[in-house]
Amino acid sequence: MGSPVVLWDDPGGYDAYREDLFFPDEPPLEGETVPARGRRYGERGGPAPLADAIDLFVLHYDASGTSRQCFKTLQDRRGLSVHFLLDLDGTIYQTLDVKERAWHAGAANDRSVGVEIANPGAYPERRHERLKSWYARDAHGTRVTFPPKLGPTGIRTGDFVPRPARDRIVSGKIHGRTFWQYDFTNEQYAALASLARALAGLLPRVRLDAPRDRAGRVRATVMSATELESFSGLLGHYHVTREKIDPGPAFDWERLLREAR
Repeated sequence: MGSPVVLWDDPGGYDAYREDLFFPDEPPLEGETVPARGRRYGERGGPAPLADAIDLFVLHYDASGTSRQCFKTLQDRRGLSVHFLLDLDGTIYQTLDVKERAWHAGAANDRSVGVEIANPGAYPERRHERLKSWYARDAHGTRVTFPPKLGPTGIRTGDFVPRPARDRIVSGKIHGRTFWQYDFTNEQYAALASLARALAGLLPRVRLDAPRDRAGRVRATVMSATELESFSGLLGHYHVTREKIDPGPAFDWERLLREAR
């Protein structure tokens, strides 16, 4: 695909097939719980071939900031799973075969493949404390800064300085509410376009388009159950449920779709 891809059984990979803790030496923070030993994924329902069963590619931001932290949260803290992680430097981690039913998007799980894109997330205030702890400016513009309590970043590219694709913070509405977010990195957009293109080739019912409103813009609201049932293609977590806002207002849908095509 032109982007670094690390499988679950590769050195440095993240293995969602494990039924125990992936980071056993990193104790939970105060207030965190640890799920019981067991599978973090399920089986897809029905006998249909994958090319017929899967028609959705669900995009999330991980709110963890790095793929390493995201996998620790999913595997070791929440007992959840996703097929792909996309780190700040454009490295793609595949944690499960797409034949598995990952636990990432509720009602869309049976029909979907999911990806968690490393990004601290979107917030209702421009100067939210979490945004201030993750971003700073230097002589070259806005950059990601890793909070000291994060620990190892796990980023594979040495001396990599993550920078949002757009230097300014972005605001926009999701479900009618305004949120603020810094953009994803150029490396992430390039890798995600490659991944979307590869999945569309493997799973032809996954169209390279997103849900749109009557004006032809990618919609920023949840889909009804009927709309979701009839849609095929790429969509955000917020299209599946009103409780979510990822991948957030800074995500450049048109850029992704243009590059994927």
